[in-house]
Amino acid sequence: MLSPHEIATLMLLETNPRPENFDPGDLDALCERQLVFVEKLASGYARGRLTAQGRSILRSVGRVISGG
Repeated sequence: MLSPHEIATLMLLETNPRPENFDPGDLDALCERQLVFVEKLASGYARGRLTAQGRSILRSVGRVISGG
């Protein structure tokens, strides 16, 4: 089960792939569940990406919220 913070992090990562301002604990939990991965760039920055499973979770959450 995902925490509300983890769901919010998924939602934010979908539109903002720069995870510097996210809670590291939430990112670690999502990485462990293989819902996101964080890629270290040559520039020294990191970029977060949702996996197919992460996008599926967001679609499911959207259906519950919208009542579908």
